Amino acid sequence: MLINLTEILSREGKTQQYVVDIEMDAFKCKLGEYPISNRDHVAVSITNMGQKKLMVEAVSKVTLDIPCARCLETVKSDIEIEISKDIDMSESGAESREESGEKSYVEGYNLNVDELVYDEILLNLPMKVLCKPNCKGICNRCGMNLNYGECGCDRESLDPRMSVIRDIFNNFKEV
Repeated sequence: MLINLTEILSREGKTQQYVVDIEMDAFKCKLGEYPISNRDHVAVSITNMGQKKLMVEAVSKVTLDIPCARCLETVKSDIEIEISKDIDMSESGAESREESGEKSYVEGYNLNVDELVYDEILLNLPMKVLCKPNCKGICNRCGMNLNYGECGCDRESLDPRMSVIRDIFNNFKEV
């Protein structure tokens, strides 16, 4: 969703309120693609601070479906979005906008709310998501979710450097 900033920039001290929808269906990043199962409207407030400077404040909530780090079950993760940013729209500040990262959500005299929300989700994305604190994960042999029961696989981890000696012992047992 794009918000045109020309009307707000026309008068110093002017504040404009917007309620916009998030148009993203999924959050895509280098870690993967996470579907957005629930999203609230974004309440945006933009204030002209004078000298082509804007104060942008936004509040919303997004629920992402992120797989558990141990068992890969889908976990609903709520992410609270609270944005408070100063934007310098002056011509001399174009280089500084690129350096500070504002370029991604400011396009000319338009504010891209989806890009603004995307950046905030990226900053608040949890490092590790677990379905429950004592999640047992999955079997490294058959892939069964160990939270539902034992699979019966031999999960004894041996040193791979000892595999040659283990093969010699297995050959002698056959004779």
